[in-house]
Amino acid sequence: MDITVNGTNIAAARAFAGTGAWTNWSTATLNATLKTGANIIRATATTSNGGPNVDHLSVDTADDPGGPGGPGAGTPAGINGRLKVCGTKLCNQYGNPIQLRGMSSHGTQWYSQCLTSGSLDALATDWRADVLRVSTYVQEGGYESDPRRFTDLVHSLIEQATARGLYVIVDWHQLTPGDPNHNLARAKTFFTEIAQRHRAKTNLIYEIANEPNGVAWSRIKSYAEQLIPVVRQQDPNTPILVGTRAWSSLGVSDGSDENEITANPVNATNIMYTFHFYAASHDDEYLNTLSRAADKLPLFVTEFGTQNSAGEGANDFTMSKRYLDLLASKKISWVNWNFSDDDRSGAVFKPGTCNAGGPWTGTAQLKPAGTWIRDQIRTPDNFPTT
Repeated sequence: MDITVNGTNIAAARAFAGTGAWTNWSTATLNATLKTGANIIRATATTSNGGPNVDHLSVDTADDPGGPGGPGAGTPAGINGRLKVCGTKLCNQYGNPIQLRGMSSHGTQWYSQCLTSGSLDALATDWRADVLRVSTYVQEGGYESDPRRFTDLVHSLIEQATARGLYVIVDWHQLTPGDPNHNLARAKTFFTEIAQRHRAKTNLIYEIANEPNGVAWSRIKSYAEQLIPVVRQQDPNTPILVGTRAWSSLGVSDGSDENEITANPVNATNIMYTFHFYAASHDDEYLNTLSRAADKLPLFVTEFGTQNSAGEGANDFTMSKRYLDLLASKKISWVNWNFSDDDRSGAVFKPGTCNAGGPWTGTAQLKPAGTWIRDQIRTPDNFPTT
């Protein structure tokens, strides 16, 4: 199709690959200059077979962080601005330590239908969240199966979250294989494009390796020190999160601890290290390591659950509250797994909610974990601006 904006052809004979079935779809993204007021966007087929079946057209205007579609005044991203790592804390534009709280998506190859205008509105206004983690699996039918589709989906979700004043964690969700170096070339391609397009935004955080496992810290460190300079060529300012050994447990799940990192930290600035916990599986040894490590290293909990380590089974809200109290006392940001209607107890919505298009607000559609997590997120934030 030829795509024209106000009579100017911005994409001549743009190809749209077939998706193979009515139930499959993909997103194509184009950049164009729009004018104030009405704009005419025209898509014209250039072949005898016609154009693709177009489900919808969305227009996002957030490349200027202070312009239309950027974080609004009074929103978490609007108040705090561009974040940076100061010592062991995550600090806002005023240099004050803050704590962000929010939700992680499930894998977008399975649950993108849970990330809609309605659900994101609810996350920002009803849940009063500060941050959305967009989890792009690399394997398991994710990014490597269709890099263009999944990159475009991340672009779209960044714009939608930005317009709602949320911070966005761009999660490179490598899990199997556990050595992040297996996906180094793919990560360079992905983060180069993401950082190049969104570097002007002040509400992003890059998580470059979700849960390294079965691999030594030296390999994780090597991966980070090869990827971070590539990202920094495009975006010198956005904080970067580095996964830790043994499923981001600071090595505890493999019998180690934070000392392997403090003795051999990643050679980069404006970075934090990630810690994941699941309260029904991870007891005092994990909690004590987290507490001790937080006094030495900048940490961000990019994933946790109130259940066991598979995100299943009974909720342990008592242990979960011990963790959250510690995180609050040390100003460690956290994100809960996960904002979907998966049948496991760790998914916040009851099965069928996403396909039904909600309802998204209130608690009637939430599992017990969802109701509890929503209550934790809705407590007042303290974002110091002086």
